[in-house]
Amino acid sequence: MDYASSLLGLLPGGRRTPGLKELLGAVGSYLAPDQVERVRAAAEFGTSAHHGQKRLSGEPFIAHPVAAASILADLRLDADTIIAAILHDVIEDTPTPKDQLAARFGADVAELVDGVTKLDQIKFKSREEAQAESFRKMLLAMVRDLRVILVKLADRTHNMRTIEAMAPARRRAIARETLEIYAPIAERLGLYNMKLELEDLGFKALYPRRYLVLERAVRRTRGNQREFLKKIEQQLNAGLVKSQIQAQVLTREKHLYSIYQKMRRKRAPLNEIVDVYGIRIVVDTPDTCYRALGAVHAVFKPMPGRFKDYIAIPRVNGYQSLHTTLFGPNGVPIEAQIRTRDMHRVAEAGIAAHWKYKAGGDADSMQRERTREWISNLVSLQEAGSSEEFLESVKVDLFPDKVYVFTPKGQILRLPSGATVVDFAYAVHTDIGNRCVAAKVDRRLTPLRTVLRNGQTVEIISAKGASPNPSWVNFVVTAKARSAIRHYLKGLRRTEAIALGARLLTQALGEFSMQLEGVSAEVLGAALGELGMKDLDELYEKIGLGERLAPLVARRLLPSSTHGPGSAALAPLAIAGTEGLLVAYARCCFPIPYDPIFAFLSAGRGVVIHRENCVNVEDYRKHPENWLPVSWQTAPDRLFSSELRIYVVNRTGVLAAVAAAIASTETNIDHVSIDEQDSDTAVLTFELRVRDRRHLARLVRVIRRMPDVTRVARTLAAHARRGRVSESDADPERSG
Repeated sequence: MDYASSLLGLLPGGRRTPGLKELLGAVGSYLAPDQVERVRAAAEFGTSAHHGQKRLSGEPFIAHPVAAASILADLRLDADTIIAAILHDVIEDTPTPKDQLAARFGADVAELVDGVTKLDQIKFKSREEAQAESFRKMLLAMVRDLRVILVKLADRTHNMRTIEAMAPARRRAIARETLEIYAPIAERLGLYNMKLELEDLGFKALYPRRYLVLERAVRRTRGNQREFLKKIEQQLNAGLVKSQIQAQVLTREKHLYSIYQKMRRKRAPLNEIVDVYGIRIVVDTPDTCYRALGAVHAVFKPMPGRFKDYIAIPRVNGYQSLHTTLFGPNGVPIEAQIRTRDMHRVAEAGIAAHWKYKAGGDADSMQRERTREWISNLVSLQEAGSSEEFLESVKVDLFPDKVYVFTPKGQILRLPSGATVVDFAYAVHTDIGNRCVAAKVDRRLTPLRTVLRNGQTVEIISAKGASPNPSWVNFVVTAKARSAIRHYLKGLRRTEAIALGARLLTQALGEFSMQLEGVSAEVLGAALGELGMKDLDELYEKIGLGERLAPLVARRLLPSSTHGPGSAALAPLAIAGTEGLLVAYARCCFPIPYDPIFAFLSAGRGVVIHRENCVNVEDYRKHPENWLPVSWQTAPDRLFSSELRIYVVNRTGVLAAVAAAIASTETNIDHVSIDEQDSDTAVLTFELRVRDRRHLARLVRVIRRMPDVTRVARTLAAHARRGRVSESDADPERSG
């Protein structure tokens, strides 16, 4: 087939591929003829591969990948990307193997297609897990080649254009995913036109009635707004000419989803959202941008606090412009953006400008570098425990950056809104975050969980030997910080599990007057093989995590003559209170030093300490193999949580009086709740931090002396918050 015929969209046999003529015309405007022929060959291959397949709308399936390729052709992307878009469903929906694509169209095309292929052949626990795992694969493919996400975004854009053919429930699910994931990715990559289209299409599919009402309302006001905007455009042009500035003044209409979001955020009706339209001013150089800003401010006064300089401090995706809000005629606010032609090109095409203009200048290289830096951070997210957790981490990382803070040397760091000092530390370097012990914000010491604001200078104070606090995971917002903390704790947890497992197994063997050194290598090797363990450390880890029971493992290591039922009972395991992550203290009964205690072996958590009179210990009779006796080795030098229920006369000021009495004993209060039993009596439940049982007893005596207190008791179990308490522990000194 000759080149002229190919532009007609004809394939062998006279068949016509829907949209192929337009696609070949678009790529023919900037690609060489031999590359256009490769695109045509790919369309022929895809048409044959998808022969007989139809979309839900009834049109031939090949119409979808060709349309996706046309979207990328509008961005003037290279031939390999266009071909990958045409073939992006071939591996998934046809028997065509990846090797065949590589042999026919090259390894790059095959890798791009594989990067966007879903994981339908893998069985997942749920549809959500399948979706998250597919997304994980796609993002990791982005690390190798950015064009993967461009193909995926084009695929999603055309699917959203034709989403009406889907069932309502499926339509809403895809629309929500588009708004939460794909539109923010398009924004992060600087593809603003694609981002706006995805948001409007997602809005229309997710909330069709809201979309229709808002569209009608905006259409009604459009005529008056355009006349109003035309006058503003004339005044600005006159002001720019007066300042001898050559500029192109463009008017723009905000898309519906942006208007809807602003209405929701401000809780305001449409008639109160005045900046539905905006002005864009395009000039030749960055210096002229600032001169144009002065000229614009001479025509219309600027609104205080609404100026943003994204030229000096670009957004994370490389976007650059000056943003200002003006007081227009009659005090109506007008949003204006001022940028150069290169900045405008990057704002429109984003990362795709790299392929559109191979000889791009500093703006292109800076934007590519920022994008690659973000994508490379995705590798660190692999420490997330599951695909769903990985997806949530990426969602958090996709929110627009709004906080710009400085290092002591003046370097600017961009962090998501709500970022804390710990997020800043990990943004500087993972080792700085891991060793962070304190911080100064604007030269003043502040807590590590402090939320940062624009323009602050942050100095991190680190120390050798310091380590991340597990509680940091609860307040950090960046995926990098969360992933680094969990990665460190995962290694720390394994070390502690091995140490605890070794203690438990040594103790269990000791009941049979045996030591591990006395077990022959043959017996040990056979036991490890039977249990599926590769070495002794793995066995210790599983025992420490509660996934293997030390008494049963010990019996497996002993000679058969000692396996009988007459073996001695286990002696108590000594608890020092400093074991770390693998020894937890139950929040159903709040055990503290000198309490009689028992321990539950919890799979994955290790040892959980309970008080002996906790109602959960009754489970010991049903599953004795999961419990083991423990005792306090010494009084640990740390504080433990305890809970008191205090019955008081219900009068004004009683809570403050009880809290003051507790504070007088130098006891910290973590939490307090009030339950009014009737008009005369109330129950105050305090969660406190105490050293041991004696400390708690002194505190109880102080509270009991108060005239409004009728009764004090410790909580017995979690459901005791509904009334059950430990009568024997009303005085903690009885058995202490």
